[in-house]
Amino acid sequence: MRGIMKSLNSISRCQAAYRSEKLKADGICACHHAFILIISKTPGCSQEELTREMCLNKSTVARTLSHLENCGYITRTPNPDDKRQVLVYPTDKLLEILPKVRMIAGEWNECIAKGISEDELEIFHSVLNRMEAKAKSIVREL
Repeated sequence: MRGIMKSLNSISRCQAAYRSEKLKADGICACHHAFILIISKTPGCSQEELTREMCLNKSTVARTLSHLENCGYITRTPNPDDKRQVLVYPTDKLLEILPKVRMIAGEWNECIAKGISEDELEIFHSVLNRMEAKAKSIVREL
């Protein structure tokens, strides 16, 4: 288990550099990638839900959403049932770029998985999913 976080962090930083380079013409950074995927999958989710789902603090989520809103990728509206909540919706501009964002993610996954068997990838993915679930559980209990 020694060094697993170092390796995961290194892979994550490399992926961020790859995504940022591929999406810079669209005004999107690597940090926006996950927001785009989640918001397109769950239109009308709240900022609080994004905070929990992504394990980020409220100010980071608010800053990122502000950038995406200024670029025309999302809209934020007060929840009609609870004015304290802000709901986030994708715009047509976000939905237009979504296939490109997904394609870039797929390209990256193909590149780093090249030469690794399907069985190895399945086991690796299963172990990572269990570790992710444990990590989120630990953070929720804090």
